[in-house]
Amino acid sequence: MDEGLRREIEALRKLKTKELKVRYRELFGETSPSSNHAHLFRRVAWRLQVRAEGDLSERARQRAAQLADEADLRLRAPHQFWAQLQQPAEARDPPALKRDGRLPPAGSLLQRAYRGQSIVVKVLDDGFEYHGRPYTSLSAIASQVTGTRWNGFGFFGLLKQGQA
Repeated sequence: MDEGLRREIEALRKLKTKELKVRYRELFGETSPSSNHAHLFRRVAWRLQVRAEGDLSERARQRAAQLADEADLRLRAPHQFWAQLQQPAEARDPPALKRDGRLPPAGSLLQRAYRGQSIVVKVLDDGFEYHGRPYTSLSAIASQVTGTRWNGFGFFGLLKQGQA
């Protein structure tokens, strides 16, 4: 990407939502259905890049259309959703979540060595405990320890064979 385009995209970050909507209309020839600043910024930046460097290849467009066609999209809520709304509030309480089968029983300790330190996590009935603090997920603990995003099951070696 050339420096002029980079500066133009950086300038978009400073625009207010109304100004981005105006820029969107200039580039796309229609008003944006969204007033979300992040969405407008990404769309306008993408269009500027397309104009400067070219659009997707025809092969990429065909593949994207094929993937979109194969997507299992739900346009309406399932029937049981509407039936549940008709029930009294006390009957609508969400069922207890099933415990993930990859987790050891509550009270177990998960251990992992990371950069010379031993990470020990206690498995609770409704989450995990690390350094005396409760966590809802192993991923949150792994992120806390490493400073980057991790799959918690992968970090602690709990993934079953053949799973990613």
